[in-house]
Amino acid sequence: MQNYAKAEVKYVRISPRKVKIVIDLIRGKSVGEALAILKLTPKAASEVVEKLLLSAMANAENNHGMDVEKLYVAEIYSNAGPMLKRIRARAQGRAFRILKRTSHTTIVLKEREALEVAPKAAAPVEEAKVEEKKPAEKKTTAKKPAAKKATAKKETAEKKPAAKKTTTKKETAEKKPAAKKTTTKKTTTKKAEAAKTEEA
Repeated sequence: MQNYAKAEVKYVRISPRKVKIVIDLIRGKSVGEALAILKLTPKAASEVVEKLLLSAMANAENNHGMDVEKLYVAEIYSNAGPMLKRIRARAQGRAFRILKRTSHTTIVLKEREALEVAPKAAAPVEEAKVEEKKPAEKKTTAKKPAAKKATAKKETAEKKPAAKKTTTKKETAEKKPAAKKTTTKKTTTKKAEAAKTEEA
């Protein structure tokens, strides 16, 4: 029994250069993903390649007994076919050659092996280990803000008394000259009253 399915289409009136733009999008993709890409690709060759892919899928299922869900595009290529030669009339009686190109496209489908699927099953176990480690990291980080708050309180406690001392010095400096001025005024007024009483 063959482990691959093949289909080909010949003499398609599209140049191989234009077909290669489409077939490069689906090479190596699974069959379902390739069909979705071809349906949403706005190219003339996408319709031809889609029919070719469906033909290869039917060959794999009916002729070789392969599982359609495991199929993927193993190989796909497009080669040049015969060219139709035509003539275009140009100025002063000249004739220019036109080449209408054709292409032959071939697709090969294979089943994905079980070994390719096994590494994906092992991935969730690693993710679970990472999730278990994350809460422990959060606990250690939760203690840091408390230390920051304590240091912030100490800094504010140290700064506040210094501010009070500076304000008290200023207040005392302002009050003392005012007290001296009042005493000098009182002494001058007493002397003036004493002088008046003596004159009287």
